[in-house]
Amino acid sequence: MKVQNTQVQMRKGILEFCILHIISRGEVYATDVIGELTEARIVIVEGTLYPLLTRLRKAGLLDYKWVESSSGPPRKYYKLTASGARFLEKLNQTWSELVESTQMVIQKDKNAPMA
Repeated sequence: MKVQNTQVQMRKGILEFCILHIISRGEVYATDVIGELTEARIVIVEGTLYPLLTRLRKAGLLDYKWVESSSGPPRKYYKLTASGARFLEKLNQTWSELVESTQMVIQKDKNAPMA
């Protein structure tokens, strides 16, 4: 088994969560999402991002608007809907619980007897 496969799966699992967080800060252009994820060392390409944004929009978690651009075609800016904000809040709670639980497991004294 290759460690890279597991690493990819772990990153995929948090991708939607990270994207919703980025968009929750205000209206963002897809390129900005890619830039922030790349800066955080979460590699994503447009071919992965756009279908995910479409799925989140169809689920009612995101909305978008077209904005004219002086340097080319209009740009689509995404924003979180009220439903998306509630969804993200639930994900935040789950994330906190997972981090706490994971820390309990990985930091447990290796010499302690198993129950």
